[in-house]
Amino acid sequence: MRPKTQRFEQLVNQNRQELMQDEKRLMQIENRLEKKQTKLVAEKQNRYSLYDNIG
Repeated sequence: MRPKTQRFEQLVNQNRQELMQDEKRLMQIENRLEKKQTKLVAEKQNRYSLYDNIG
């Protein structure tokens, strides 16, 4: 019965590792999206401030 227990533990450990990798990847994607969003907001604010200076 021990081999089944070892196999199960191996699967659990593998799943944990995959979840950690997925979490890391998701954080990287979220950070990239946040940077893009911040950049878009800044560009939009700059555009409006240019219009304020013209008008």
